[in-house]
Amino acid sequence: MNIHNNNHPPVRNNHNPKVAIVTDWLTNMGGAERVVLAAHDVFPDAPIYTSAFTPDTMPAFKGIDIRTTWLQKFPRPLRKLHKWFPMLRGMAFRSLDLSDYDIILSFASAEAKQVKKKRPEQIHICYCFTPIRYYWSHAEEYKKDPGYGKFNWLVRIALPFFIPPLRKTDYNSAQNVDVFLTSSTHVQARIKKYYGRTSTVVPPPVDIGRFKPARERGDYYVALGRQVPYKRIDLAVAAATKLNVPLRVYGSGSEHQTLVDMAGPSVTFFTDRFNDASDESVENALNTAKGYIFPAEEDFGIVVVEAMAAGAPVIAYAKGGVEDIVQDGESGVLFARQTVSDVVDAIKRAESIAFLPGTLRRKSRRFDQSLFKTKLRKIVVDNS
Repeated sequence: MNIHNNNHPPVRNNHNPKVAIVTDWLTNMGGAERVVLAAHDVFPDAPIYTSAFTPDTMPAFKGIDIRTTWLQKFPRPLRKLHKWFPMLRGMAFRSLDLSDYDIILSFASAEAKQVKKKRPEQIHICYCFTPIRYYWSHAEEYKKDPGYGKFNWLVRIALPFFIPPLRKTDYNSAQNVDVFLTSSTHVQARIKKYYGRTSTVVPPPVDIGRFKPARERGDYYVALGRQVPYKRIDLAVAAATKLNVPLRVYGSGSEHQTLVDMAGPSVTFFTDRFNDASDESVENALNTAKGYIFPAEEDFGIVVVEAMAAGAPVIAYAKGGVEDIVQDGESGVLFARQTVSDVVDAIKRAESIAFLPGTLRRKSRRFDQSLFKTKLRKIVVDNS
């Protein structure tokens, strides 16, 4: 999905603020990076500051003024291991000189919000994707599985020594932000709980126009995304296998072979462990899908909106950002527990409801990218 370039003009008002955009890293394309691109559409003259940038993996950022920290000077193999260096990333962002800018617009799930204002009249607006998970909301889960593979044992030993000071620095940096924005009421509650700060919900931009919902639907469901444990695609595969209903699985990741091994004959995989499906194939699948199965807890869930835009009702775990998107019985079916039996029951219930593709698409429009850009522009102007 490429949301760069549109017809919205950049901010032009009496204040004419000079804006800098700051984000954690630009090494892999995902939802956060698409939000940053949308912000750059609104402020095309704003440079983007980031800890590390790999142009070959980020073609959507070609031609944009990207300015990196001294971490970019690390050898490429070390840059690929950027998640090992939260303390260094924080130092790198704090060392940036952004004194030329009136508005610092950071997009952070990690250390980007640690940038420092150099002048008292500067305003720092932070779009916080979430307070850092492994310090706050998911600290216990990370202790059990830090996600470093064969080095997990070493990370578990180090965590008790490193986390307390890093958490303190993260909290203090949050107190220096002037305005917090975030993606959902779910994350809004986290920001209040862990940072003691209020925030404004501005749902992330979704390119509704990519999808063309078919009136006549297919007989299959879709599951897609990175095939990693927390996405719980295993629940969709197991439920479809148990019911013997057609399921198309798109995505790749460490759990791919496990999912293949557990799948019955009604489940078809369109990718392998290393190669993701093309945007076009996913769009075509959603445009005619009977439904989309979303068993994960996510802070928002852009693909949930995309499925609705394609006319596919969403069968989703009723926790996280999805609660802001899906109305049970109207735009999909919500289930209460991440169990195979709950997903099976939700699919059966969805089969009994006559969802209208046109209605689903209409409900998705409240998340269209144009609304995000309008809101972001207004917030910056109002604070300049």
